[in-house]
Amino acid sequence: MLYISTRDTSERKEKVTSEVAVCRGIAPDSGLYVPEYIPTLSADTLRSFINMDYPSRAAYILSLFFDGMAYEELLSMCRTAYSDDRFPGGAAPLVHISGPMCSLELWHGPTCAFKDMALQIMPHLFTASLRATGEKRTAYILVATSGDTGKAALEGYRDVPGVRIKVFYPTNGVSRVQKLQMMTQEGDNVSVCAIEGNFDDAQSGVKRIFADAGINRRLDDKGYFLSSANSINWGRLAPQIAYYVSAYCDLVSAGVISMGDVADICVPTGNFGNILAAYIAKRMGVPIRRLVCASNANNVLTDFIATGTYDRNRTFYTTMSPSMDILISSNLERLLYFVAGPAETSAYMKSLAETGRYTVAPETLAKIKGDFAGYYVDEPGTAATIKRVYETSGYLADPHTAVGIGGADEYLRCQKDGCSAPIIVCSTASPFKFAADVYRSLTGRDPSDEVSALGELSELTGKEIPQPLSRTLKLPLRHTRVIPTKDMPDEIFVGL
Repeated sequence: MLYISTRDTSERKEKVTSEVAVCRGIAPDSGLYVPEYIPTLSADTLRSFINMDYPSRAAYILSLFFDGMAYEELLSMCRTAYSDDRFPGGAAPLVHISGPMCSLELWHGPTCAFKDMALQIMPHLFTASLRATGEKRTAYILVATSGDTGKAALEGYRDVPGVRIKVFYPTNGVSRVQKLQMMTQEGDNVSVCAIEGNFDDAQSGVKRIFADAGINRRLDDKGYFLSSANSINWGRLAPQIAYYVSAYCDLVSAGVISMGDVADICVPTGNFGNILAAYIAKRMGVPIRRLVCASNANNVLTDFIATGTYDRNRTFYTTMSPSMDILISSNLERLLYFVAGPAETSAYMKSLAETGRYTVAPETLAKIKGDFAGYYVDEPGTAATIKRVYETSGYLADPHTAVGIGGADEYLRCQKDGCSAPIIVCSTASPFKFAADVYRSLTGRDPSDEVSALGELSELTGKEIPQPLSRTLKLPLRHTRVIPTKDMPDEIFVGL
C-alpha cells in the first residue's frame, strides 16, 4: 500500500510507503496523505469478524493499510493498546439508548475521550515506522488541540524513546478538566503551552511551522524532524476506521440486524477526521447507508453539505462542546480528494488559504450529498438533549455526544420512509470531562465550581467518576505557559 498527497497534481506522483507517510505526518506540498486505493472487505470477511475480539478486528483492518508490517506484529500492538487495563470499560462498546439509536462509546480509555482509540495504538505504529525507515533523528511531534487530542497524544507518547511532543491549546477554548489534564501531564519528553487564540489559530500556527523551511532546517541541525499526531496524520486516522467496522459487526452479533443490512452513523464533528473514518469504512464495503455530520453552533460543515460553499468567514462561538469549536475542518480535504481528485482539491485549498472560502462543483456536491447529511444543534438544544435523554432513558451524555444525539434525532425526523435502519451515534467523551455543563443541563443550576462539578454530577446521577479524571485532580500543575499565537515558532525551540 502506497500513499500520495491530496494536492499532488503531477503526472508522476510521489508515492511513499505507509511508514514514510506516518513519520512525515504531512506531505511536502502541505497536502494530506491518502492511500493509493481503498481496500475492500467482503461479506465473508465481515462475517469472520463476528466472533473476534476488538484487537483482532483492529489488527486486520490496520494490516490492509500497513502491509509493510506483519499481522502478528500489528495484533501484538493492538492487544497492548486495547488491553483491559487501558480500556476497563471495553474498547468500543455499543450501548442502546432508545428506539433505533445506540451509542458507540469510544471514551473508556486512559484520557476518557475517543482520541484514545487512535492515540494508544499510534505510538506503536509510529515507532515501528521509524525503525522501518532507518530514521536516526528524534521525532518532534507538534499537536494543536481543541481539548481531547492533546491529552490523548501526550499520554500515548509519554516517555516513548526517540520522540518529543509539544501540544498547543487555546487557553480559553477547553474545559477546566481538559485543561487540568494537560497542565498536569507527566513525562520527561512532553511539553504543553496555551495560546491566546482559538483552536483554528493553534491549528494554522502548527501548519505554518510545518511549512517553514527555515524552522525545519534549524530542527534538523539539532537532530529533530517534525511530525504530527493530529488526524492529519494517516497513522492517527487509520485506527479509527476499525471501530466503525467493529460496531457494525456488533450490531449483527447482537441480532439487531442481519449481515448485509444497512445502518446509519452519526458523528459529532469538528475536524472531520472521525466521520471521514466512517466514510472510508463505507467505501471498504461496510453496509453503512448514511453518514450524519452533527455540528454545534460552529456549523460551517452543515452549511457546506447543504450548499457546497465552505466559508470560515463567520462568527466563532465558544461552546460547551469545545472539541467541535472549529471553523477549518482539515480532514475535509481528504473527502474532497476521494470525491473530486487532486486538481480540484488543490484549487479549493488554495482558495481557502487566500479567501477563507470555496465552492465545490455541482457534481462534487451531489456526490457528497449521496453519502452525507448535515445537521447542527445550538447551545440550548445541546442542554435540552442532555436533560431529555437522561430523564427518558437514563443515558448520561457529554455535550459532544448530545450534539450527535440531537443531530441523529433531526435526521430520523426527516426520513420519509420511517428510517427502519438502526443509527449508531458516536459517543466521544465521558460526561465527567464536561461535568459542569452536564450538571447545569440536568439541574438548571451552577455547580460550586468547575472541579467540584465532578463530585456533584456523580452524586446527582449515581455514576462513578472515571479513575483517570479523579486522579488528575490530585496532580501538581507542571505546564502553565501561555503565549501569543505569533510566538508559536519560537516556543518549539524552548528546551531544545
